[in-house]
Amino acid sequence: MSDDIASLRRILQRCRTIAVVGLSAEWHRPSFFAAKYMQQHGYRVIPVNPRYEQILGERCFARLEDIDTPVDMVDVFRKPADVLPIARSAVAIGARCLWQQLGVMNLEADALARNAGLDSVMDRCVKIEHARLFGGLHWAGVNTGVISARRPT
Repeated sequence: MSDDIASLRRILQRCRTIAVVGLSAEWHRPSFFAAKYMQQHGYRVIPVNPRYEQILGERCFARLEDIDTPVDMVDVFRKPADVLPIARSAVAIGARCLWQQLGVMNLEADALARNAGLDSVMDRCVKIEHARLFGGLHWAGVNTGVISARRPT
């Protein structure tokens, strides 16, 4: 599993196109919040959810195999039992990383991804890790930019 700081930083710097499996169009869902944050920080977010046609201004796809552009990272917001076929799809489409969100840990999917040469991250939030490693996290989990402890330059 690629969960040391150097690996997480490398993954987040190199993986600029993220297919978010299980992304919800409901603004209060964690998947929407995380995807919107990543989109606002320069990442291309590709929604993967058969229930919707569009999320966050991007065309939504039913399956990873339907995506018509290269994908760097597959970010999974599904229950652990659903991850193995998603990992197989991530390998099939040539993704660089399989990222299982907080509370999602499928060891078989992790092993499959790693054996295929992908980076694999489990039980971590892509938004939280990005904010922690690149300066966007504060006590409420969001950098509002309204109040700062930094002195003006």
